[in-house]
Amino acid sequence: MLRRTLFRRLSGLAAAMAVTTALGAGTVHAAEQEPRQEKRVHNAMQIAFDPARPDAFCTIGAVGNDDYGRKIAISAGHCLNDPAYADREIREDIAPVYHRQDIGYGPIGYVRWFKDPEGSMTGHLTKDYMVIELVPSVTPSSQGPHLKQTGVLEVPGGTPSPNALSPALNSERLLGAAWFNNNELVVSGQLGVWYGRITNNDRGVYQAHPQHKAGDSGGPTIWHVPGSAYPSEANGFQAQGPWAGITKGMIISYPLYVYTSSANILADLRARDEADPADVFGAGFEVTTNP
Repeated sequence: MLRRTLFRRLSGLAAAMAVTTALGAGTVHAAEQEPRQEKRVHNAMQIAFDPARPDAFCTIGAVGNDDYGRKIAISAGHCLNDPAYADREIREDIAPVYHRQDIGYGPIGYVRWFKDPEGSMTGHLTKDYMVIELVPSVTPSSQGPHLKQTGVLEVPGGTPSPNALSPALNSERLLGAAWFNNNELVVSGQLGVWYGRITNNDRGVYQAHPQHKAGDSGGPTIWHVPGSAYPSEANGFQAQGPWAGITKGMIISYPLYVYTSSANILADLRARDEADPADVFGAGFEVTTNP
């Protein structure tokens, strides 16, 4: 398997260590070479793309299955940068993904699709996501260190994602951010767990107060269900709710922090699957119900 790492950069505006990698063609090894111990993969797990460079990492935002029975994890598209492989299904096992704290386990999955940043330090505006197919030996889990994801967010009557077909599904509709809306995000990353109100919605990119830092790109965001408990010392800083998106980056504005909505990701997956049925990794993504 051939992989040529060109360079790595940490954007001053991005919330992630962006891994800029050229992916070369190589021998396909889709099946496991040897049986491996079962491993749980969950939201907020830190992932590396080069075992020799574990400090260049991103984070998993959600884990589940697609309509074709594949185990899938979602992260941020701007974690990779290679126009030759961006925006197409990558069937070759040329982009392995490792659990950053357990490199020795070997790949937990392979990148199957990502949207190239296209010159932006925080990634493509509405399609900044990555699809990872997990290997058979791992077990998807809905429970991360702080967040339990209870399915996918649905917003009946919400504004459709700009990526959505017509009519949009409820899972492809956006949370409101006007003064009369009190939609809040709960976010988990290296700084712990944070929550706060969505202050702006720019074509499905949510601007909100919850904090993150370099390496958290792709990490998990849930919608705070009104009336449910906020994370606190009393409950071990735990929260649960439907998956609402992934960490995107930082911008020159207040608040600094932006998140790609789950609606944008799910809508783009469905639109691509409609154009090329049964050939799109991640199409019909659902968060796992495994504990």
